[in-house]
Order: sequence, then C-alpha cells, then structure tokens
Amino acid sequence: MTFQKQISPFPCNLLLNGNDKKEDSIMAETLSNRKVAILTADGFEEIELTSPRDALQLEGATTHIVSPSKDVVRAKKGNEWSLDFDVDMSLDKANPNDYDALLLPGGVINPDTLRVDEKALEFVKAFFSAGKPVAAICHGPQVLIDAEVVEGRRMTSVKNISKDLINAGALWEDSAVVVDQGLVTSRTPDDLPDFNEKIIEEFAEGKHAGQHA
Repeated sequence: MTFQKQISPFPCNLLLNGNDKKEDSIMAETLSNRKVAILTADGFEEIELTSPRDALQLEGATTHIVSPSKDVVRAKKGNEWSLDFDVDMSLDKANPNDYDALLLPGGVINPDTLRVDEKALEFVKAFFSAGKPVAAICHGPQVLIDAEVVEGRRMTSVKNISKDLINAGALWEDSAVVVDQGLVTSRTPDDLPDFNEKIIEEFAEGKHAGQHA
C-alpha cells in the first residue's frame, strides 16, 4: 500500500511532548487492548479514514479495514480518485464479535454502497446490539440510517444529510462533534481534531449501557 504525508490526527495542543517519555508511555497504552473495525467501500474520503486511524494507532489500537472489496479499497480526495488501501478483512469473513469498536468514514460513494449492502448493515447493527462504541463522520451516518439505529440518538453529520437523519428520528445538532452513549459523530474533515479526541475517549471506555440497536 502506498502512503503519503497526512495532516496530524491531533490538534497542536494534543501532540505528544517528545521529551516526556512517561506521558508518551501512558498515551500509547490507552487503546492497547482495543481492536477497531473501519468499515468502508470504494469512494471514502481519504482523510476521514487516515486521520482517525492514525490517531487510534498512536494510542495503541489495532485497526482493520473491513470492506466488501476483498483486496483493496480506493479513496477519494474531494472529487478526485486517490490512493488504494489494502483491505485487512473482507466483509464476508469479518466477525463483529472480534472487534471492540467501529469507525465509519464518509465520502459520497462509500456510504451509498454500504447502505444497500445487507451484510454491511448487519455488521454495523451488531456493534449497537452489543453496546460497543461506534463513530461516523460526514456522510458516514447515512449507513446508520439504513441500519435503523439512529432513532432518538443525538447526532451530527455533514449538513446536506441532516434532514435524512431527522426524518429517521435522530436528534440532529450542528456541532463539531456529538457524543451520545458511545455513538460519536462529526460533520466534516475540519472537525477531525475534535472527532479523533472523542473517539479515543469513547473507544477506551468500551461498552456503553445506552448504546443499543
């Protein structure tokens, strides 16, 4: 897989101090026993996968790209196609019981593909049924609508799908990040620093009693 330089997954005030080895050690252990599934199809917005993935890995988490594609999945940067990323686990073989948390990147094409894939919807719903934390950004929450898990939940998203979420019963807010009992949502890539900070907190906490299908 080809990598390229990405913006930092943390805001400046969250960057580790290279001279503080004790702090670095503590941070690296935050998610050391957590395994995170990143469910995506072709057409995800690249930074909405790489930034939170890198933030989670810096905290010690193991991340797997799970996809209906069996070998690689292709990103977009805005309107342009970008890099291919290796798929760690095909959706056909992925077991939600093997993961502690779920991350749903956005993009336009990606959620449109996943929301009509019954296996993808079953995979997503399993995390809610088990009370596990789930995070979605930008257009990613569209998948949650079709998984029928948004009713009564406080959420945000990119504005052009806000009515879809409201019509599905979500309590939509225009905020950088919204946290509701293990469900973390954000609006756009501009909100990634806040999004990354909150997914680390929620994923570290583990199961939430208020998280349900």
